[in-house]
Amino acid sequence: GAGMGLFGKGTGMGMVILGACLGIGRIGSAAVDSIARQPEASGTISTQIIISAALVEGVSVIALILMYILK
Repeated sequence: GAGMGLFGKGTGMGMVILGACLGIGRIGSAAVDSIARQPEASGTISTQIIISAALVEGVSVIALILMYILK
């Protein structure tokens, strides 16, 4: 019934948030490694980090909104 629907929504939202956290964590880890290897490229790498993290956040927000809207 309705309880299983709420359980499914909650599970889905948790999975979306977990996926976004893991993705941003991997982006940050790779960026730190890259900057450690090539400090002179830190400006370019930082810009790419911000763009990538924003894309991951955008997808996760859209997924959360869709889960909230869909019944």
